[in-house]
Amino acid sequence: MQKIFDTLVVGGGQAGLASGYHLQKAGLDFMILEASDQPTGSWPQYYDSLKLFSPARYSSLPGYPFPKPPNEYPLRDEVISYLREYAEKFQLPIKVKQKVVRIDVVNGGFDLITLTGDRFRTKTLISASGSFHRPHLPSLSGANIFQGRILHSSEYKLPKPFLEKRVIVVGRGNSGVQIAVELADYANVSLAVQHPVRFTPQHILGRDLHFWLKITGIDTFPFYRIGKQPPSPISVFDLGGYRKKMDNGNPDQRTMVSGFYPEGVVWANGEREPVDVVIFATGYRPNIPFLSGTGALASDGRPLHVAGVSTEVPGLYYVGLSNQRSFASATVRGVGPDAKYVVQKIKHFLKR
Repeated sequence: MQKIFDTLVVGGGQAGLASGYHLQKAGLDFMILEASDQPTGSWPQYYDSLKLFSPARYSSLPGYPFPKPPNEYPLRDEVISYLREYAEKFQLPIKVKQKVVRIDVVNGGFDLITLTGDRFRTKTLISASGSFHRPHLPSLSGANIFQGRILHSSEYKLPKPFLEKRVIVVGRGNSGVQIAVELADYANVSLAVQHPVRFTPQHILGRDLHFWLKITGIDTFPFYRIGKQPPSPISVFDLGGYRKKMDNGNPDQRTMVSGFYPEGVVWANGEREPVDVVIFATGYRPNIPFLSGTGALASDGRPLHVAGVSTEVPGLYYVGLSNQRSFASATVRGVGPDAKYVVQKIKHFLKR
């Protein structure tokens, strides 16, 4: 007879690991299914120089402080090591190389089928797979005839391949600015934006900004309780002197491109300019195609939920969605509180 878990978690990155921690504390019978060969989520695929925007003291998963001086900002490879250590420290039950391709709602529970043909059954389900594998590329006229390269920031790794190229980075968020500033030492770079980049100082009155966000409660304020979504961040954390470099025009800012022609881009003022590469730092969308047959998703693929609890499918939950419950929901520091909340909901559901 097939084993029936209390909970299965799809995704073994930061959201899945935080979920596992709280499921373990709750004494539930669970398993984490991870598509790759290690419990590090999408971190190995991010660009090499990526740096967290919050210092180590505010960048931990529940139960295990980030092993780095508290005021330093963790780098990508340090986060990868931390996630591996976390899974090992708590001996979380993780099955790797188990990409979930289909989920059926059966008899009040869920049947999961993975790419390897393995089948799992569970009473409740946490989708914690993230959105890295569904990058968002805006639709701009002429993109199909552009003879240069169009990339999403998810494909960017190192600046050296762009040496002496003319590069446009599209996007005014933290990643777009970080990539553009790094590339500007190797290439002729412009940052294309709808509105000028606004910077937030990393330190206020001698304290990192995240100290103030934490003590005021803004960082994890549950906006859903007042019937609102957290407003999208519009400021960039000024790590590494980004503001000074951009004030000096390295890179410069220009109003968003309106389209492409074969040799380059068309700027908002109608000017045409030959370019070699356009990199879109335009975010991601939820990556949960395995739920497409369950009725849990809107027509555009968005999960229908309130604070991580599905509004359409009883027993289905989410951890790690952008703005799921707060500003921090999709970050290393934010998945822990959301996972705790979801596991409390699962315990209540299982006791019915």
